[in-house]
Order: sequence, then structure tokens, then C-alpha cells
Amino acid sequence: MTTDILSARGNYYLELEEKFGAHNYHPLPVVLSEGKGVYLTDIDGKKYYDFLSGYSAVNQGHCHPVIIEALINQSKKLTLTSRAFHNNVLGEYEELITSYFGYDKVLPMNTGVEGGETAIKLARRWAYTHKGVPENKAKVIFADGNFWGRTLAAISSSTDPSSYKDFGPFMPGFSTIPYNDTVALEAALQDPNVAAFMVEPIQGEAGVVIPDEGYLQKVRALCTEYNVLFIADEIQTGLCRTGKMLACDHENVRPDILILGKALSGGTMPVAAILADDEIMLTIKPGEHGSTYGGNPLACAVAIASLKVLRDEKMAENAEAMGIILREELAKLNSPLIITIRGKGLLNAVVIGHENPEASWDICLKLRDNGLLAKPTHGDKIRFAPPLVITKEQMIECVGIIGKSLGSF
Repeated sequence: MTTDILSARGNYYLELEEKFGAHNYHPLPVVLSEGKGVYLTDIDGKKYYDFLSGYSAVNQGHCHPVIIEALINQSKKLTLTSRAFHNNVLGEYEELITSYFGYDKVLPMNTGVEGGETAIKLARRWAYTHKGVPENKAKVIFADGNFWGRTLAAISSSTDPSSYKDFGPFMPGFSTIPYNDTVALEAALQDPNVAAFMVEPIQGEAGVVIPDEGYLQKVRALCTEYNVLFIADEIQTGLCRTGKMLACDHENVRPDILILGKALSGGTMPVAAILADDEIMLTIKPGEHGSTYGGNPLACAVAIASLKVLRDEKMAENAEAMGIILREELAKLNSPLIITIRGKGLLNAVVIGHENPEASWDICLKLRDNGLLAKPTHGDKIRFAPPLVITKEQMIECVGIIGKSLGSF
């Protein structure tokens, strides 16, 4: 796997991964060792702008001092009790996050995909106990192009062959409809056994696909009309990434179940949360769902700090302002390679037009050479999603790097 664009030391680490690690990722060839704010540094001391932010897990910037302080302080006192016992941080975290987002209850988990699984379990249980759906008949609807992880349940809802091919059989009770299509949604909701519609307010992995204005309001209205739960997957779009605390806030809609993850820990450790009101959340009784690490005191302390940082440092407002600058400056490049620029806040993507199907990958290699790290998604798209602490001056410099890199082609 040796590559001539890395130092001998860099190739050493790549070869270790190639030999001893599963080959389930295709990383950009760069070996990172430090991160601070909007910057990443490789093992040879070269500094880069981070335009991926750990798939929006590092909204607060790398190694934010307030979050790291909370992590260190709590790690010296108590990290894990399991939920077999109470601890002195969980309740405070639960009080903060439920008031923060306006829900009765929170169910803490670890990863985003666990959050998705938990939301589906809650929706099914609610359907049986409150809606009157016959046992084992509950259905959940998803949108084409969705991505919420790679568990068997997640890939059972996927329309991407690279996610589901040769991994069957799949979870029953799942179906998909076109994204951004409320006519198709209403048709699907005619089935009285539908428990929930689970959707990303903006599809991230699909290439930052933004629905028509009013789509989420119509989803909310239809789910209410047909007594179906609206599950919002805000794992990537939430926590200030799109210029609001939640992407649903752009249309002032409130989902019945809210899934959060990624930036809930500022990129320090896996932390996820599922929020809902009592009618939904209290359908699960003791012993019926849980996690050894879910709600551990270390995660709770980190999440408290992460949430406070987002609000105290007005990261939603900065994401909104910097996103406008990014899209405007990208448009000024007038690059023939950029077919489309799309995004909200600092969740953005460009669609690349080039006869070479590997053009997006090659552009990302050139961006790396010029000091900016980004990654293609779905072939011809490149996401631009820097940490939300980026400044105007830094953004202008980054667009200059993008323009210089595109000019090489």
C-alpha cells in the first residue's frame, strides 16, 4: 500500500493498517497526529484545514479546551458504573438536554446508529401500545438515499448497494419512498400499520441533499394527521451544523423522536441521545432496552460541556454566517468543474463535473497537498463542512486553496 506522496514514516503507519486492520475504509492518504480548532496536523508537522470535521462530530473544533477540561476532570473521578447503579452526573445531564431541546425524557446511548435503532424500537413499541397496531406488524418508512449507519437494521433501510449487497436477509417491516416527496409519503401513510417515518432533514451522506422549503412542515402535518411518529435523524445535521441548533428549526417543526450523536461529545467519544415525550419514552420499561456504556458519567460530563459550548459561543450563528460566505466565494471561483453548490450553514457540498470518474478523489488529493482536507461522497460530490469555530479570514483562505486546487485540473 506504499504511496510516494507520504514520508517513509507515513507509509509505515499505512502499512500497519493495511496488514492488521480490516479493509472496510478507503481513507485519504494522510496520517494525522494532532488537532486544534479548525486545524489538523500530520505526523510530519504539516498543518491542514479540516473540512470534514469528523463527519460533523467536531462541530466545536478539535480539542476544545472546555470540553477537554470536562473530559479530564471527570476521567479522574468516575468513568463508568453501568446503569446498574446511579451516578451523580447522569441526572444533571438529563435535566440539561431535555430542557435544551424541549422534551420530557432522554434515553442516552453511545453511537448514532444505536440512536437510530433505539428510535425504531420506541416507535414500534408505541405503535403496539398506543396506536393499536397488531403484534409484529409495525412498519417504519425511510427515504431513498438515507444513511444512518451500517448495522443490519440500518442497511435494511438503505437504497445504496454498497451498504446492503451480500449482507441479507434484511429487517422486515421497512420500506422506502422518494426523499422530498410528500405525495409519496401520504400514500405510504394510508397503511394503518405504519408506526413512524424516519428522515434526515438534510441528507448528509447522499451529498448534502436539501429538500424543498416547507417539506419538513408537510412531513410534520402528515405524520400528525395519520397518527404516525416523525423521527428526525439529526445526528449529522443537528447541534448547530446547519446554522440552527437543529436543522428542523429552519422550519420550526418538532419531531416526535429526535436522534442526536456526533457533536454531542465535541468529537471526543461516542455519545448519542434519543429524546421524546413521556407517551413514547415510557413505553419501554426496566430491562427492555439499554447499554452498558449508555449514560456513563464520563459521557454525561462531556456532553454537558459540549452543549454549553455550542450555545455560549454562538456556533449556530457563526455556522450560518460562514456558510453564506463559503457558498458565495465558491460561486465567485467560476470553476467549470463545479456543477452545483449546495448547503445550509456549514454543511455544504459541491458536485464535480469531469469526464474522469475519479476526479473528486483526485481533487481531494490536490486539496490535501495544498493544506485542506476534504473527502468525496457518492463519487462526484465533495463535502465542505469545517468546524463551526472557523473565522471569515480562515474561510476566505480556504476558498483560495479550493480555487488553486481546482485550477490544477
